[in-house]
Amino acid sequence: MATNTSFQLFSSSNDKPNLGLGFLESSEPQLPPPPPPVEVLSSEVSSSVKYTVEPVNLDGLTLLKGRVSTKEVLGLPDSDLVPGIYEGGLKLWEGSLDLVKALRSEIQNGCLSFEGKRVLELGCGHGLPGIFACLESAAEVHFQDFNAEVLRCLTIPNVNANLLEKAKPETVSEVRFFAGDWGAIHQLLPHARESEINLTSSSEHGQASAYDVILMAETIYSISVQRNLYGLIKKCMNQPNGVVYLAGKKHYFGVGGGTRQFLSMLEKEGVMAATLVTEVADGSSNVREVSWTRLFLRDRAVIEVITAASKFWYFLLSRFKRTFRHV
Repeated sequence: MATNTSFQLFSSSNDKPNLGLGFLESSEPQLPPPPPPVEVLSSEVSSSVKYTVEPVNLDGLTLLKGRVSTKEVLGLPDSDLVPGIYEGGLKLWEGSLDLVKALRSEIQNGCLSFEGKRVLELGCGHGLPGIFACLESAAEVHFQDFNAEVLRCLTIPNVNANLLEKAKPETVSEVRFFAGDWGAIHQLLPHARESEINLTSSSEHGQASAYDVILMAETIYSISVQRNLYGLIKKCMNQPNGVVYLAGKKHYFGVGGGTRQFLSMLEKEGVMAATLVTEVADGSSNVREVSWTRLFLRDRAVIEVITAASKFWYFLLSRFKRTFRHV
């Protein structure tokens, strides 16, 4: 397990010389329209679905994980996901556990503090990373999942089970729950902007209207939804001090996504920078190769340099093309 190494974002001799995001285009089948975004109240916890709980030990930290039946909750056979209908929120993915371990290590090393922070967990499912933020005295923790049923039947009961047992009364976080697609959920999130990060806006405005820490585990498996996810991050991230902790496999076989592909997209746009926090490769399977990254907004001056350089190279390329046509 390596920690805090520099992260070299990815390029190859096959990269095309353009600044667009066209490689995100996917041949995946068209998905059904997503459900409208909705806030799910804590009082809406389901009483008709059997919920059981068991402890999970994370390097000395014990949290509780719930278990429910996919068929009972959604009327679907046990399945990891059904694209556009159910996005896997009832399963406890390895990335969620590894993310909690990484966050705990970051706190122990003095690299992170949740105290008094506004936290958003995207694609929360069981919500263990967000629960950990609550236990570390975050001021607000908001949980988002694609399916409202996941929140009612699993996330809310799991948050309650963990916080009732472990939270200190004087440091109880404000918790809220939101269901919906990443393309529309910003309409409901209390600390999201209507538009993406404006690099010319004042940092004071960003500080007052966005999330300090965004957590997400196993959310970048499908290329077709990454554009909306990335746009949502830019609408929710505190400027200029916001941070995103991303947990995911380097490559998801069969669906095309992965951390390296996702971070390459961010690097090409030049708005965010990434650092590898830790990499886990336990050898249990080909897919189980996980890396963690922290994403920081780059300094505005750095972005201006990148933009100027991009324009310069575009100018040279245009001149070269015109010269070549006349030869």
